Amino acid sequence: MIDQNAPLASLELWEDDVISRYPEPDHKAKEDYRNYDTPERDTVREFYRLNHTYQTYDFVQEKKANFLAFDKKELPVWSAMEFLNTLVDDSDPDTDLDQLQHLLQTAEAIRADGHPDWFVLTGFLHDMGKVLCLFGEPQWAVVGDTFPVGCKHSDKIVYPEFFAANPDSYDERYNTKYGVYKPNCGLKNVDMSWGHDEYLYHITKDYLPEPALYMIRYHSFYSQHREHAYNHLLDDHDHEMFKWVNKFNPYDLYSKSPKPPVVSELKPYYEDLIAKYLPATIRL
Repeated sequence: MIDQNAPLASLELWEDDVISRYPEPDHKAKEDYRNYDTPERDTVREFYRLNHTYQTYDFVQEKKANFLAFDKKELPVWSAMEFLNTLVDDSDPDTDLDQLQHLLQTAEAIRADGHPDWFVLTGFLHDMGKVLCLFGEPQWAVVGDTFPVGCKHSDKIVYPEFFAANPDSYDERYNTKYGVYKPNCGLKNVDMSWGHDEYLYHITKDYLPEPALYMIRYHSFYSQHREHAYNHLLDDHDHEMFKWVNKFNPYDLYSKSPKPPVVSELKPYYEDLIAKYLPATIRL
């Protein structure tokens, strides 16, 4: 029986599914990354069935009230990354690297291309919100493609048929094109489905440059930055900022390598970078 809290064998299986849906040119083929048999692939469908059923407008408000109180833990950022490492799962056949090493690979690829240091730091931090799993949150409330709640679900969202079980689909407040929003109101006024992107955005929103915050908050919003499904909610500023989201995503999805970074050599650089932008400790 599939565990409803954890239908995916690994959190990274969701990113693998994204690669298969949105392959980038000049990267190795999806089948060269992983080879999952049919039952395991079915766990992705089950993941999205749960996600699309339970990610309602009210659910998002409840999660914000709970987790944005930031009363669970207080840690230095590097310690939070080590905390995140307890999520390591042997089921990922792509890499033997732990979460910290994966984030360092992403950040180092950004750094090697000469991007600003805040961009490098964003690559290092971008998955830190997955600590939600360590607070007992189910996978479908931590990872997955994100989307607006409080308005009609786009058919460009992966597995849109599963929204038939979502009560918001039958609620007149939420099932119209604009729902609780106004035309081109701007994403600052839109509630997104709950997960690690939204959580980390709120942790870092007072400290990082705005392009970094867009990368963090919307890097899983594939129905928009790949399909442009919600242009009717975006304002001109959102469209400008999404250029940064598009720059970030290839580093997130395609930076895996079997060669592990040397953490001890990189740690001083990243600790200095963290200190430049973030407080000594963060509250989770």
